[in-house]
Amino acid sequence: MLEGIGITKYFGGLAALKEVDFSLKEGEILGLIGPNGAGKSTLFNIINGFIRPTSGVVRFGGIELTRLKPHQICMLGIGRTFQMVKPFLDCTALENVMMGAIFGKGNGIDLKEARDLALQCLDLVGLMNKKEVLARNLNIVERKFVEIARALATRPKIVLLDEPLAGLNPMEIMDACKLVKRIRDEFNVTVFWVEHVMRAIMGTAERVIVLHYGEKIAEGKPSEISRDRRVVEAYLGEEAMPG
Repeated sequence: MLEGIGITKYFGGLAALKEVDFSLKEGEILGLIGPNGAGKSTLFNIINGFIRPTSGVVRFGGIELTRLKPHQICMLGIGRTFQMVKPFLDCTALENVMMGAIFGKGNGIDLKEARDLALQCLDLVGLMNKKEVLARNLNIVERKFVEIARALATRPKIVLLDEPLAGLNPMEIMDACKLVKRIRDEFNVTVFWVEHVMRAIMGTAERVIVLHYGEKIAEGKPSEISRDRRVVEAYLGEEAMPG
């Protein structure tokens, strides 16, 4: 469904990504983990057109994305959230999500259809009671969920979730993991998910890719990743190794 081949990105003399290959299957929840600075957000920024790779190619359903602009990639069916959420502060939660519906995938949606879709997305993320609240009056967790709803309102085939659990308490993390599964199961959206909360991503994703200093060092099922010595030494910590 989505694949990257030989993705390399240099910022000056610094290699943020080095020959990274990945593939995403339809209906999958794929996790992407690694230490800070490993290149995770850089990879997402390349996929959705915010930056171009130094070399390599990204394809979505056979269409090359590496020369397209973010809005063109969104209209093809790839939605995105960001680590640093930036809603339209003087718009309500509902209006923020409606913008995703209006300017997202496809054409011809009217305001009523956009509102109905936005309400459906807000209901999914549990923010119906906040729909008329200005974004500036929402807390950081609520803003994160508005951003997820806005990404879903673009009617994506794939959604890129960039650390949506940061700042959440344990109960909120549990609810968010259930939400990720509902996005896949109820909205039929394939999920590519960057996360630092290991318990959450290891318990939710079906497959995990690990980046370290811009290189892919491991890929496999969560149970395999958690036992991989390279991953443990680079990221999870030596104390995570059995024995």
